[in-house]
Amino acid sequence: GQLVESGGGMVQAGGSLRLSCAASGYNLDNYYIGCFRQAPGKEREIVTCISKSEDSAYSADSVKGRFTISSNTANNTVTLHMSSLNPADPCVYVCNAARLIFIYWGQGTQVTVSS
Repeated sequence: GQLVESGGGMVQAGGSLRLSCAASGYNLDNYYIGCFRQAPGKEREIVTCISKSEDSAYSADSVKGRFTISSNTANNTVTLHMSSLNPADPCVYVCNAARLIFIYWGQGTQVTVSS
């Protein structure tokens, strides 16, 4: 199985970006899908996660009200909608899908916010 990310990029402060994670070889609806980010010199932190099977979602306090995660069963993808991006948000974002002993990581994508 694979987890491939697309999206991200550069945006001006206050702008929006979208990051998508597409799975192949397994059904994302049966997995916990998390979006993490890591800034240079800092530890990886979880931003948001979703479980379609449990109908639950979580967002870190730092992104609540600004980031939204959603799943698309037909496309077997999860999308992270990021709005009101600010200088604290730029870093590498990476998706993760986990279920029991199965864990998949995306390749990571850079998000840059210009002032």
